[in-house]
Order: sequence, then C-alpha cells, then structure tokens
Amino acid sequence: MITYKFARPVAWFLLAGIIFVTVSPIGLRPHTITSVNLDRALAYLVVGLAFALAYPRHWVAVAVLLIFGAVAIEYLQYLSPTRHARLHDAAVKAVGASFGVLAGTFLNRYRPMKPDQQGA
Repeated sequence: MITYKFARPVAWFLLAGIIFVTVSPIGLRPHTITSVNLDRALAYLVVGLAFALAYPRHWVAVAVLLIFGAVAIEYLQYLSPTRHARLHDAAVKAVGASFGVLAGTFLNRYRPMKPDQQGA
C-alpha cells in the first residue's frame, strides 16, 4: 500500500497543482473531455483521498481544512482578471474533497498499519 512518506509529498503537490490551476489565467486551465464541475469534483476527490491517506489520524482536520480551503482557493480567483469566483464552484470542490476524505478514511481502516501506529 501507499506509505506516509510517499503520500504526504504527493498530497501537497496535488494541492499546489490545484491552487495553480485555480488562480492562473483561464488560458492555462487544462481542457478535458468532461464537464468543468466533474473536473473540479474529481480533482478535489483525489486531493482529499491523498491527504486522508497521508494523515490517517487527522482525517477530521483534513476534511475541515480542505472544505474551507476549497472556498478560500476559489476566492483567490479575484486576484486574476480572467477568472471569476463562484460559490457554486466552491461547493462542488468541497463535496469532492469530502468524498475523497471519506474514501481515504475507509481505505485507512483496512490498510495495515505499522506496530507503532496502532491504537493511535
């Protein structure tokens, strides 16, 4: 399974990528074949999953921070003249992050832990 030493940098790298894509000019936004709402939800689902796997004992804090972070990152778009912040977009991101943390928490329950991490 995924190790904490690997999961933590991956989670932070993914979050940095989301921040870049969210705040950068619209022309730098990647184009996919799915809808933008599905893109947003899936991106935050993956980040939520990565953070839940990276910090298994702190899943509640991870969930809260990712939800508030989704709103904060959305409102960072006011810094870019080609972007617009919308509460609906932040809500889609928050739901995606919540499902990601939920999936990661579920996986953590069935992931074997090192002896020093059991019971914590």
